[in-house]
Amino acid sequence: MAPPRLSRSTVTGYSLGSVGTGGFATLPGLVLAYYLTDTLGVAAAVASVVVFAPKALDLLINPYIGSRSDAAAARTGTRRRFLLLGALALPVFFALTFAVPAGASTLVGCLWVTVAFIFAAIAFSLFQVPYIALPAELTDDYHERSRLMSWRVALLAVAILLFGAGGPALRDLGGGGQPGYLLMGIFAGLALGLGMLAAWRIAPRGRNVDPDAAPADASSGHGLADSLAAVRSSGPFRFLLGAFVLQALATGCMLGAAQYVATYVLDSEGSVSVLFAALVAPALAVMPMWIRLVRAWGKRGAYFLASGLFLSSAVAMLGLLATPGPWVYAVVALAGIGYAGMQMLPMSMLPDVISDHENATTGSVRAGAFSGVWTAAETVGLALGPAVVLAILAATGFVSSAGGETVIQSDGAVTGIVIAFAAVPAVLVVASMVALRGYRLAAEERNMSDN
Repeated sequence: MAPPRLSRSTVTGYSLGSVGTGGFATLPGLVLAYYLTDTLGVAAAVASVVVFAPKALDLLINPYIGSRSDAAAARTGTRRRFLLLGALALPVFFALTFAVPAGASTLVGCLWVTVAFIFAAIAFSLFQVPYIALPAELTDDYHERSRLMSWRVALLAVAILLFGAGGPALRDLGGGGQPGYLLMGIFAGLALGLGMLAAWRIAPRGRNVDPDAAPADASSGHGLADSLAAVRSSGPFRFLLGAFVLQALATGCMLGAAQYVATYVLDSEGSVSVLFAALVAPALAVMPMWIRLVRAWGKRGAYFLASGLFLSSAVAMLGLLATPGPWVYAVVALAGIGYAGMQMLPMSMLPDVISDHENATTGSVRAGAFSGVWTAAETVGLALGPAVVLAILAATGFVSSAGGETVIQSDGAVTGIVIAFAAVPAVLVVASMVALRGYRLAAEERNMSDN
């Protein structure tokens, strides 16, 4: 008997959570480095540390949140408290990140952004970790997970379009500079919170527990060390995580370099919105194609194809070194087809891995442990991308500016921008495909034998 299909309200509510997760993953990667170097006057090398250091804390925080949410799920059957706290706190700290007081020195501005962004990253983790764990608990069906993730990635595409194009537009509407970034931070933060609250509403509500009747060891086995040990024991998870993190780093580099490509290669600061639309909009149209490919080839085979499309497009973008021009938008759109699959497929494979592990360990609750490590690695990968871009810019002679100054960059700096935008992502995707070769899972084999 086939498992029941997920209700439309569940799919919609879960997918709307991508407005929060996609927006927070996208907008800081797009504008935060540029905000630091070209508005606050922070040197590129210092800005790289500011952008990366707060997210690096996720390596410690996310696995801990995962183990605590597993303990809560084992005790009460729900992770809703974590989801709600993150949804309420993130808008506040996101807005504060772009609220550096007018007239503040470069040092004060740098410290302000660092502290606010640390708290924003913690709030995001409180939501993101249990959010990623939910699909393994919402359905046991291999193909329903693909359906759930296809809608999630479609909404993710909308979120990236809204934040990638709308964020800079709000900044410009506010007059640019610090007032513009503040306007952007307030409105973007509110949108993040509303999307997260939609996902909180559909999360399993759990069960009523009498604290006096609850077993004393309801949370036993869910300490941080236990959770990490469980994750290390899963070979499929290690290979899938390796592929996904390398691709997150590739995406982070492309995102981090996009504004610099727009300003210094295409000679149009506003064209960053067109670049983002070209990358993300195809996801809205090609999601049914990836669903059909999963049924024909399995998730692993479709994932290889998506990665290959993105890789070939990144290599083609190296043509910007010789002939910058609007042709790049068509190549970025091809990359967007691969990018859609690179988002949807691993996210639908993760709950398969979680279920496989829980079936092998008599149903112990570990979804939070896996999602904690997964989100920590993903967040660090995305955050490291802009840091890598800034390091390349620093090494190739990029000159920072403050306020409305216009700087003519050297040929070496422009070459560094293109390398960060295209060459580095291409190398990383090749490495991710090598990692993906090691992924083997019983659910994958069953699906291929059914076909």
